[in-house]
Amino acid sequence: MATIAVIDYDMGNLHSACKGLEQAGATTHITDSAKDLEQADGVVLPGVGAFDPAIQHLRSRDLIQPIRDIIASGKPFLGICLGLQILLEGSEEGSEEGLGVVSGMVRRFRPEPGLTIPHMGWNQLDLTQPQAPLWKELPNSWVYFVHSFYADPIDPSVTAATITHGSQTVTASIVQGNLMAVQFHPEKSSAAGLQILSNFVSFVREQQPVGAAH
Repeated sequence: MATIAVIDYDMGNLHSACKGLEQAGATTHITDSAKDLEQADGVVLPGVGAFDPAIQHLRSRDLIQPIRDIIASGKPFLGICLGLQILLEGSEEGSEEGLGVVSGMVRRFRPEPGLTIPHMGWNQLDLTQPQAPLWKELPNSWVYFVHSFYADPIDPSVTAATITHGSQTVTASIVQGNLMAVQFHPEKSSAAGLQILSNFVSFVREQQPVGAAH
């Protein structure tokens, strides 16, 4: 059984994320302890809200460097919504520095006639890394979004999926080895979202040492 630590920093709907992971067969542990994150088989960083408070809450819990270290170690890591954005270097939403694990910035949607901001509702993914572990056996590529900002990585090859909102095509997911992150909410994305969470849980299991038990 894969044990997945879900980071608690007062910035996310932790229980809905946990429910989705548990449906996918994982044991979840909500925590703000760096030691717990190190001991888990995989780590999920959910997030709802604004960029600066998220960074401040992580800093107040002394979690910024442990998160960087965990990602660098190769442990499976999944960022969700704001949990994707704070992986970048900074955001047009605020002034705090991001984790800087992914080079690039978080941008605001450009206003244009007829464009709704925030982007809220279902949108279809264009899979730019179709072989990424998150996309295995997807029943469809429609997922649920609520956001006014989007990740703009410097290296386009880390983008695993995009969406088009108005005339703007933006990053909807980043996959870079063990690091995976999505702008949408898989826990609100019906069968497709559950499959994506199941795929992450499967990836965590595949990385476990043979004979490992929890």
